[in-house]
Formats: sequence, C-alpha cells, structure tokens
Amino acid sequence: MLKETTHATVPEGDDVFATAAADRHDARPRAAPVPAGGRLKAAVATLGCKVNQYEAAAMTECLAAAGYHLVDPHAVADIYIINTCTVTQGADHESRQLIRRARKLNPRAAIIVTGCYAQTAPHVFSGMPGVAVVAGTREKNRMGEIIAALRDRHPQGMEAPPAVYVASVNGYEEADFPPISRFPDHTRAFLKIQDGCNAFCSYCIVPYARGRSRSIGAAEAIARIESLARHGYREVVLTGIHLGVYGEDRRDGSTLAKILRHVEDYRLVERLRLSSLEPREIDDDILAIMSAARIVCPHLHIPLQSGDDGILARMGRNYDRAFFQELLQKAASLRPDMTIGMDTMAGFPGEDEKAFANTLDMVAAAPIAYLHVFPYSRRPGTAAARMDSHVPEEEKKRRCRILRELGGRKRRRHLERFVGAVLPVLVEGRENRRGGAFRGLSHNYLSVIFKHGSAVTTNAIIPTKITALANDRALLGTPAHER
Repeated sequence: MLKETTHATVPEGDDVFATAAADRHDARPRAAPVPAGGRLKAAVATLGCKVNQYEAAAMTECLAAAGYHLVDPHAVADIYIINTCTVTQGADHESRQLIRRARKLNPRAAIIVTGCYAQTAPHVFSGMPGVAVVAGTREKNRMGEIIAALRDRHPQGMEAPPAVYVASVNGYEEADFPPISRFPDHTRAFLKIQDGCNAFCSYCIVPYARGRSRSIGAAEAIARIESLARHGYREVVLTGIHLGVYGEDRRDGSTLAKILRHVEDYRLVERLRLSSLEPREIDDDILAIMSAARIVCPHLHIPLQSGDDGILARMGRNYDRAFFQELLQKAASLRPDMTIGMDTMAGFPGEDEKAFANTLDMVAAAPIAYLHVFPYSRRPGTAAARMDSHVPEEEKKRRCRILRELGGRKRRRHLERFVGAVLPVLVEGRENRRGGAFRGLSHNYLSVIFKHGSAVTTNAIIPTKITALANDRALLGTPAHER
C-alpha cells in the first residue's frame, strides 16, 4: 500500500511502501495492469550515470511487461517518467528541461519525477505544471504501484499538487536491484551490482541521494551476467555508485575480484568491463586479473579530481598525488593495449593558480588516454558549499577549457598508437541515424568507425585493422578479413 509523504525524508525505518515477502534480490518491480480501454503510452527519459541508465532500463522492462506501450521520450505519451540527476547544477537544469519538454509534447500527460534530484530536493517540482508525482531513489522499483496510485487519484488527469513518495536514505538496507534482460538501444549491457556511497567527499551530493553502500551477492551478480549473455549481449559493464567497495557490506565473501576471476575462468560472456573505480580500491588482485585477461577489458577509469595535495585534502579524498602517480604507472605497465581515463575537477574552493598548475602538470605527465573535466558545482548541504575562497565562474570555465584542450591532445596521441594494429571491435550501429558507416568500440575502449562498404553486422565482435585516425576522437578501420 502506498503512503504519501510531504517532505524530503521520513523517519528511519518508515518505508513509504509495504514490503513484499518475496526475495528482494529477485523481485521485479510490479506494474499495474493496463485497463481494458486500451494501452497507455509511457516514456522514460534519463540523465546521468550508468546506474541511472540501468534503473531506467529496469523501469522500462517493468512497464513493458505490464502491457504499457513504450515510446521514445521525444514522442507524445500519456505518462512521462523523468529519471533525474543532481550531481551538478547543469544536471539539475537538464532535469527541469526534460520536464518542460514532456509538458510541451503533451500538456495532458502525467509526469513522474524520480531519481537523485527528486530525492534531495522534492520541493523544487511542486510548482512545475504537469508534475503529478515526485518519487525518490528508493521508489524507482515500485514505479508500477506509483502509476496505479496516480490513476486512482487522478483518473481524468486533472491538475493537482503532486503526490510525494520520498523515503529516507539514512541507515543501511539490503540491496534491492531488479534484474533486467534487455537494455534498449544498447549493444552493451550495464549491470548494477552496487549502490550508495559511504565516502562523503566534501563536494558530493550523491551519498545524500543514494544512501549507504549496499551490494548484491557475487553469486547473484554472476547469474545476472550469464542471463545477459544468454539474451545476446556480448559485453557487460559492471557498474555502481561506488563500485570499488562492492561486497564490503556483505558477510558472504563477495568481492569484485572474485566476480572478475569467475567470469574470466568460465568465459561467461565475451567481454566484461569495469566502470569507474576509486584509486584506493584498485588492488593487486584486480590488476593481476586484468594483466592477463581474455574477457576482462584492459580499461580503467580512475577519478583524480585534483593533482594538488592541499585540494585533495579539502575534497576529503583518501589519497595524495604520489599515490595516484604510482598507481597510474603500475596500471599503464600491465599491458601494451591498456587504456586509462581520468576525471578532474576545476575550480574547487581554494584552488589557486599554483594548485591548478599542479593538476595541469600531473595530467600532462600521466599515461592516460582521455580526460573528463568538470567545473566544481556547489551542492547545497555539502561541506564544500560552506567553504570560503570560491572560484569565480569565468575562471572555472577558463580552467576547464585548458584541461579539455590538454585532454584532447592526450586522446589523439593515444589513438595514434593503434594505427596499424588489429583490434577486436564490437559493432554498435550506424555512425548517425541517417545511415553512413558503422561504428564500434574496441576491447580497450577506443571508438572505431568502419570504412564505407565494410561487411559488418551490429552486435558482432570483429577483428579490425586500424588504418588511420577518423578524427580526434575515433579511429578508422576495416574488417581484417577484407584486407
């Protein structure tokens, strides 16, 4: 039974839904059956991380199984589910834009706002036209019940204040991640095995939106990898909000290395990729598996954030510059086809010119292939928001531009290393919707565009001879058997 709340959190232990007695790890979210009058059109629009994308796929699968007609978020629908992100001010803005777009597409549609922004700031949506429900991060699994309650509450779609279902994320709860069998519009499947974060870096709102770290068991994760492989996925990407602490909340011995080793030994899928891992959590076991792997992809994405020890301390990061440099060298030396990416943040409070120069110097010397650059974004409620010495917006933009230009040069140099090589490439589809050449992704995370006329098929892994750079972000190749 659905209980409505009217504020951002509810007292610990007061769940907004009655808990089913079924096994929480295997229970799929339940959707209300479609009435005899016809199929309602539903659309799910999502922003943000791979975890959000996984959760959007789970909601989509739930609604499709219940008989709803799923349409593109750009199409006219009866129900729009907006799966928000709040990691930056830009993400907040994009989330609101998606709501306005849905309202414009169909002014009579019911709009359900969920995700991290809905969890941390539900009041923002109370006055937005068309918003019928605000649902927090822990309510995503009950989207079918929410829609049923909405239709009972407003059978004619009349305007009314939104219903708010936002449970507290304080305290620990067991992992409850619905499995999926399809990942719409993707040849690679994301698999969420962990959620939440205990780190509380000073700039980050995510622990307040997602709660404490929790993981499914290794046996369950392995079973889900096997299931995705049976459904035709050749690559599975393991993901989580704080993937590197996977299993630490459990008492059954589940570890990330154990999953990697099992998949590697038994070849459960053709490719297994790791999403972002924090520096302190890339241990020798993971590096040893990756060094000789046939299935685990030679690709690491490691957040740096800053190359200045003083800024790292203010951020609440648990490593220093020297540790990170040593880790990079160790990872880069594992194998010649290794690809390493990094995150950096520009303009954190207190970052003066010397601190920024330290980051630039470190990035310039780092053996990396690409760089994701973010301006510091002030998040209400975080420790950094209360700090002094905030950097002006224009200066943050300048520093981001400099870092992105440096990252572009690093990417080009890394791509050039593979001209003349043969790489296994997973064909993902056409380069653009109007047709043209096919594109794909190599095992070591390089974008490859196939020459026009190449005999390739979507969702095939093809040995590909790299002939040149297609542009500053991709390689040009042709199937090796055609040469």
